[in-house]
Amino acid sequence: MTDKPRTTHVPLNELDEQGRKLHFRSILDSVPDAMIVTDESGVMLAFSRAAEALFGYTQQEMLGQPVNVLMAGRDRANHDNYIGNYMTTGKRQIIGIGRVVMAAKADGTLFPIDLKIGEARIGEHFLFTAFIRDLTEQQRAELRIQEMQSELVHFSRLSAVGTMASALAHELNQPLTAVANYLEASRDLLDSPDPETKEILREALSEAARQAVRAGEIVRKLRSYVSRGEVDMRTVHLRPLLLDAIALSRISRDHADIPVNLELAVADQRVQADPIQVQQVVINLIRNAMDAMDGVDDARIRVRTLSPDEAGFVAIDVCDNGPGLPAEMKEAIFKPFATTKSQGMGLGLSICQTIVEAHGGEIRAITPPEGGTCFRFTLRADTGKT
Repeated sequence: MTDKPRTTHVPLNELDEQGRKLHFRSILDSVPDAMIVTDESGVMLAFSRAAEALFGYTQQEMLGQPVNVLMAGRDRANHDNYIGNYMTTGKRQIIGIGRVVMAAKADGTLFPIDLKIGEARIGEHFLFTAFIRDLTEQQRAELRIQEMQSELVHFSRLSAVGTMASALAHELNQPLTAVANYLEASRDLLDSPDPETKEILREALSEAARQAVRAGEIVRKLRSYVSRGEVDMRTVHLRPLLLDAIALSRISRDHADIPVNLELAVADQRVQADPIQVQQVVINLIRNAMDAMDGVDDARIRVRTLSPDEAGFVAIDVCDNGPGLPAEMKEAIFKPFATTKSQGMGLGLSICQTIVEAHGGEIRAITPPEGGTCFRFTLRADTGKT
């Protein structure tokens, strides 16, 4: 009986240089996501097979080239700034964190990618490894879902408006009919000026006034119900909610390459909120900020949370470095039909205010010392107590 051949296992750290190169090459050929290795100056040292398929360049074309040739718009300049800032300050803006950015294929096609970067220090030098995933199909699916949700919401609103209009007509019909009848009777009684007729006239006019007040009360209650709305309050983790809102705000936007930084005062902050409604507030504020910075070269947006205050509320800021709000708009910005956009209806911020106030919070516009505009709204912190 012959013995089976014995397999010798060689630890990775004992491979010779040629072995390590072959091992690294096998990784580049088999890793499913696009993988690119650069030095601290941004020059590409390795370009995986998946990266070739994704971008349409060959490895030979890319080695020695600056990695920013694969970026698009503001992200091209921002990528170098992130690396340079990290090398000088050690502050991480993308390294080890990840970000959704816009990239460019060899044929000029722009597409969104999920970019994650790791670092390795070798002596006095750094190597950065980027892992890249194409988000085109994911964002198309998200956009379609969002469109379907919008269509459903629109249909639901139309149905609700129809039902509300029918109910309003029914409720108002009785007092308004009574007002008309009393006024007609009063008009007829004016032709008989005797004391008894005057007393009947006074009663008819008083009843008409009472029915008019009743009609006004019906409208007031309806307005109160509409402005208050219904809030599905629950415990919500802020970080995933805000990350989703940032991602959704980039879908199908002309300014989707504007970087949006998220800063959390408390990593696992929880609030009491209706997540769908609060996301709508954040998306609206981010999109407003994007529109406000049209033409700003170094445009950037910061979404940050503050620690809970003494009253138990968490503040969320959405800040931009745009030209700021005109002074005359600061007081009126939350009123319906008040807008700084040529094509805007001026309802977005009014709806945001309604949502925030329905949560028991408040929203306001702030001009920070460094310029630009911040919109700050508050939500009640979740303490975990019942």
